[in-house]
Amino acid sequence: MDIQFNRNEDAMKLSLTEMRKRLHKIYEGGGKKSIEKQRERNKLTARERIDYLRDADKPFIELGAFAGYDMYAEQGGCPAGGTVAGIGYVSGRQCIIVANDQTVKAGAWFPISGKKNLRMQEIAMENRLPVIYLVDSAGVFLPMQDEIFPDKEHFGRIFRNNARMSAMGITQIAAVMGACVAGGAYLPIMSDETLMVEGNGSIFLAGPYLVKAAIGEDIDAETLGGAVTHTELSGIADYKFKTEQECLDEVKKLMSKLGEKKKAGFDRVAPKPPKKNPEELYGLFPADGKPYDMLEIIERIVDDSDFDQFKQDYGKTILCGYARIDGWAVGIVANQRTIVKNKKNEMQLGGVIYNDSADKAARFILNCNQKKIPLVFLQDVTGFMVGSRSEHSGIIKDGAKMVNAVANSVVPKITIVVGNSYGAGNYAMCGKAYDPRFIYAWPTAKIAVMGGDQAAKTLLQIQVAAMKAKGKEVSAEEEKKLLDEIKGRYDAQTTPYYAAARLWVDEIIDPIETRKVISEGIAAANNNPDMDDLRVGVFQV
Repeated sequence: MDIQFNRNEDAMKLSLTEMRKRLHKIYEGGGKKSIEKQRERNKLTARERIDYLRDADKPFIELGAFAGYDMYAEQGGCPAGGTVAGIGYVSGRQCIIVANDQTVKAGAWFPISGKKNLRMQEIAMENRLPVIYLVDSAGVFLPMQDEIFPDKEHFGRIFRNNARMSAMGITQIAAVMGACVAGGAYLPIMSDETLMVEGNGSIFLAGPYLVKAAIGEDIDAETLGGAVTHTELSGIADYKFKTEQECLDEVKKLMSKLGEKKKAGFDRVAPKPPKKNPEELYGLFPADGKPYDMLEIIERIVDDSDFDQFKQDYGKTILCGYARIDGWAVGIVANQRTIVKNKKNEMQLGGVIYNDSADKAARFILNCNQKKIPLVFLQDVTGFMVGSRSEHSGIIKDGAKMVNAVANSVVPKITIVVGNSYGAGNYAMCGKAYDPRFIYAWPTAKIAVMGGDQAAKTLLQIQVAAMKAKGKEVSAEEEKKLLDEIKGRYDAQTTPYYAAARLWVDEIIDPIETRKVISEGIAAANNNPDMDDLRVGVFQV
């Protein structure tokens, strides 16, 4: 391979090392002291519970590990949003697992905790996946109650979803392994079955201290709402166990008895590995933002490196075509990053959506819907083409057609942000607002309304104009300092970590994992047989 390939590979591996370093810190939860306190009470950590519960020989894809990253510094942080969650298998059944991390503020719910838990329920509802809740939480984080309690997408929405999921026939199992307090007490009781661990598990609307303050009654937690109380007296819980391991073993038994349900019927054949080595993804993706051939990326993700292009010689800045990923039939829509030339001998910039590529992509998306083929979007987009020529050619109406097709698509969509995700290009290429079933980012992803240089210069002009309007002269040195400050702040907001912290993406992944997450995403989507009829809005012509 050439020197540029080696440089790219080194840069990607460095970024992956940095990602794993950050993850290692996140995996410590509330810290070693908090973990030791768990162990003193014969309690496993959230991650240990999931590892014990899930099928070790099948994939587990953690989701939202970076939730809350670098947020809530004044409250001491909230690693992983105080919740460990993901999609995996228990007794051979694919499911969502959500585990409160008691080492993080006693498992209390921060605003991002609520958002993450709602996202897990959304995934379960969209894909008809069973949900297992491993409950160990002190309830709402009171200092921030106004940001987690009263609004539509806040804490209460979780219990509303419990009820809706039950009506949809989605199995929900709650294992109460620690505190389950106040409004949070409804989650296990609104699940299909509730299991409790003696001595540690407790469920009550008000704990002993609040009971004492409210009505003057002295009572301990176990008598008030422990496993014995709720399995023998109130009838609220269904099973009790001496240890967490026994409790989790019962969850496995319950899951093993779930009946088979109808599938969506997406096409799958025996998987074939790519002919081209997936590890070469590290060296093919440029570290310096230079052009590259997206086809080379695709051929290291799809089975047998076989990509059947649609309208190959038209609208070349977007690649569209059929392929298989781990056996699953998929339609791929990907931004081409090389400079191309159309039949009119016009040069077109890679990563930019032009009139012809927008038309082509819209048509291909509708074709995949017609054929019931899931869509995969590979984003490295700087936006739609600008300037008088594009505007006069109707780029807005052509872009609107593509956005219309993406918005009204009914087949499952999975989005991978490999590089830039700027402006309306983010929307047209199925960004978060367009309901992808799953959305992942490579460590090289950048998500923003526009590139850092353009944004910083625009913001600088506004700021300097405002200063001059007040009669303040701005020197060249001051302008440069302002520009550097603005760009530094803006660039920090475009990183995949900033996006993942706010759940704009479900997870940051190693590029090598791209095949796996897409395959597991389609396997999840295949559990939901219900699909709306395709109806598109009015197309501008």
